[in-house]
Amino acid sequence: MQSGFAGMGRVMGSFDIEQARFNMVEQQIRPWDVLDQDVLDLLFVVKREDYVPAAHRALAFADIEIPLGGGAAMWWPKMEARVLQEVALKPLESALEIGTGSGYFTALLASSASAVTSVEIDERLAADAKLRLDRAGFDNIDLAVGDGARGWGPGRYDVVVLTGSTPVLPDKLFDQLKPGGRLFAIVGDAPAMTAQITRWTAPGARVTTNLFETVVTPLRNAQSPVRFEF
Repeated sequence: MQSGFAGMGRVMGSFDIEQARFNMVEQQIRPWDVLDQDVLDLLFVVKREDYVPAAHRALAFADIEIPLGGGAAMWWPKMEARVLQEVALKPLESALEIGTGSGYFTALLASSASAVTSVEIDERLAADAKLRLDRAGFDNIDLAVGDGARGWGPGRYDVVVLTGSTPVLPDKLFDQLKPGGRLFAIVGDAPAMTAQITRWTAPGARVTTNLFETVVTPLRNAQSPVRFEF
């Protein structure tokens, strides 16, 4: 009996995978203002199709969210590339990712930074991502199973990325930024969510830039605003 990946491999093999990847970059990602050559080059190195569930592998380069089960989904390719460009990781920096998902964005982060801590609340997703990342040979990723929606552990990082949305950003996540650190999050409630990047500028001070409007599934147990009743 052949594995699901082998079966989907035949589907992927019916067209030129590298041409499809090239088309994804040129037709989806560049038009979304992703022009950093290091980011674009990385998309050809870290193979997105290796992180897509077998049932959807033929859609690895499509301009859609790909379902992972349990309400989770992979971001659109252009979202992954744009966020990677915005956080601008450097080789000696560290990153915290809240929501491992398929492990693909984790792999992009780990290819850009010295160390990545990634937290996933869904045990099945975490186990699947670990298999994929181990198979790819990453040795600078610390995968954890747990709830990171309101912060994770005592560590501090150069970059923090939330892959699910949150109605409110907890202060704990800002506290986890090192001096000069950047935090990416999608903030708000559907249908009005805003992708933001917040930069540490001085002790107790930060600057937030709104990037674009989008809608993604909230993190499980994401913090909600205090609602007053009269």
